[in-house]
Amino acid sequence: MEGNTQSGDSGRDESLQERADRKWNDLLQEIRVAQTGVQILFGFLLTVVFQPTYRQLSDSDQTLYMVTIVLGAMATGALVAPVSLHRIVSGRQIKPRTVAWASRLTMLGLFLLLVTMASSLLLVLRTATHDDSYVPWIVAGVAALYILWWFVVPTVTRIRSEPCASDDDTHR
Repeated sequence: MEGNTQSGDSGRDESLQERADRKWNDLLQEIRVAQTGVQILFGFLLTVVFQPTYRQLSDSDQTLYMVTIVLGAMATGALVAPVSLHRIVSGRQIKPRTVAWASRLTMLGLFLLLVTMASSLLLVLRTATHDDSYVPWIVAGVAALYILWWFVVPTVTRIRSEPCASDDDTHR
């Protein structure tokens, strides 16, 4: 086995570059799914201000809309950033670092998407019901489910799947 080949966190015999290539391809597939959702949401949000009824929204709802649109723009930017990062550093033999940074940007984008979706839901439910007594609770419940599904379950799965140090010395 070559000196730069290792089993790493995947249990596969692959070089650092092969592992970075595999992780990059996995990350791109994940980003494609998230980008589609954020771009559709952002596209719909962009049209709201051009609707005749927009001016009928209260000042607080117009402010909420502006916050939501900025969050959507930031989520879009964070989820597109890995592509720009890869394009700019491509060929510099730093793919493992590129994958690490792209992963961080993707996590930031997912967090911003979560906040954008919660903010959008709050705006829509406030407008639809004109009742603030229970709407924040619904939004908080939905946001909690997003946090559970998007962050807690994957983190718990990752922690539970990590081998103990005594099981295998190669994972230290």
